[in-house]
Amino acid sequence: MFTRLEWLIAWRYLRARRKEGAISIISLFSLIGILLGVGTLIVVMSVMNGFRAELVSQIVGAQPHIQVLPVDRVEGLKDYDRLADRLREVQGITRAAPRMEQTVMGSSGNGAATGLLVRGIRFEDLLKIDNVADPEWSAGDINNFPNGIAIGEGVANKLGLLLGDRLTLTSPPNRDTPGGRISTRKVYEVVYIFRVGYYQFDNSLVFIPLEKAQRLLQKRDAVDGIELNVAQPDDLGRRNAIGGYPQEDAVSNGLLTLTGADAYLWNWKDSNGAFISALDAERGAMFVILSLIILVAALNIISGLIMLVKEKGQNIGIMRTFGMTRGSVMRVFFICGASIGVVGTILGVIGGILFVVYIQEIQSVVEALLGIDLWPREVRGLSQIPAIMHTEDIVATAAVALTLSLLATWYPARRAARMDPIEALRYE
Repeated sequence: MFTRLEWLIAWRYLRARRKEGAISIISLFSLIGILLGVGTLIVVMSVMNGFRAELVSQIVGAQPHIQVLPVDRVEGLKDYDRLADRLREVQGITRAAPRMEQTVMGSSGNGAATGLLVRGIRFEDLLKIDNVADPEWSAGDINNFPNGIAIGEGVANKLGLLLGDRLTLTSPPNRDTPGGRISTRKVYEVVYIFRVGYYQFDNSLVFIPLEKAQRLLQKRDAVDGIELNVAQPDDLGRRNAIGGYPQEDAVSNGLLTLTGADAYLWNWKDSNGAFISALDAERGAMFVILSLIILVAALNIISGLIMLVKEKGQNIGIMRTFGMTRGSVMRVFFICGASIGVVGTILGVIGGILFVVYIQEIQSVVEALLGIDLWPREVRGLSQIPAIMHTEDIVATAAVALTLSLLATWYPARRAARMDPIEALRYE
């Protein structure tokens, strides 16, 4: 498609010369702009992919995928063991565990106090929660859980608790006495401290044995719900306005036939679906916004090529006089502009991939140099910058960059091809 002569002429035009310094600078800035735009877009999309994946992993790893909740919260679920056995038979269910859950006040011996989310669960069911049984970090022995409680690392830090210390839990008023309704207060030994890496869980979650939770919350013959885990949590659908689920969500629809009118379902997407959808929408908006960087660089290509065409007007007239066709002239300038776009895109893809691969090391170096925390856990909810590259994102980014570059090249190249050789040589 392109002859050797066209490549040779285009290469000579791309090389810097003293009187064409402005053109060369514009071309260089265009290349750098495309490089930075492509690289930045790959990095940002990868970080957002990683953030979403890590967030979903921490959510579904430390909380139930589906909860079967009683319609009457005061009475709770009766005959819960039998119901749990029936729910385990639904295809796709990997865990069914009765549990208690309540927000209580926690206090330590040093006077510190804070609100905590207490979750009562049996020991064998706690071992099946992956992010707690095998967390990012832990202290103590989870096998001692029947004799004490397990708390998040953030809870331990806020209350100044260590292994072996005692934590006092005070429930909301739940006991009737002659003097009025009063709270229940219990003291438990801390036997296990965990960090799942998700800030909200690490800083509020406390696990206690189910029977102890029932005594604390004054529900000795009932539970607050049944936790369910499924093999494919991403396949679950969101609850609609009438309490149903999409037809393709076979697991939820199978559960609805067993729960009856006294209970309803609530899954992790019902709790976090709006947040996940917002992340996906933000990801799409960020792709469009950052593509504008590439567009600006492409406009610089137009400026540089128009100046080059004007500078090379005499050369174009001579080439046309010696028989070069309009198509050949157009291809010469097309090569000039396209080369900037292709090289910038390739370098941007390489740079973006390398940045993502070494993002943790780059984060550590920048934090050490600036003395600041680039990724505070209390703000982001995660302990480090996550980044996951998807091939389709890299391909889409490269396609956008190449398309904009080639479109930017078309007009100046066409203008060069339509130049009249007589007009080009008349005043030379």
